[in-house]
Amino acid sequence: MGGTRRRFDPEFRAGAVRIVKETGKPVSHVARDLRINAYTLHNWVQMDRFATGEDGGDSTRSTALKESAEEELARLRREGRAGQAART
Repeated sequence: MGGTRRRFDPEFRAGAVRIVKETGKPVSHVARDLRINAYTLHNWVQMDRFATGEDGGDSTRSTALKESAEEELARLRREGRAGQAART
């Protein structure tokens, strides 16, 4: 089957991720240049984004969205109760 598993030191990982971030080149191109698996580099980039808070999830935006959704739900429930009361 496969050979021995390659190990990469943290400096190599950080350098590979930095190349992706600074150059804007696709992960697959950088991985090919460094002769590593593209999925491996993709995982490193994802871990870095999560660690630095760049994972695409804006916590203040998601909190505001959640609050507005809760307000909308409360409003619809009030309107539903008012509509039922008017029908009876």
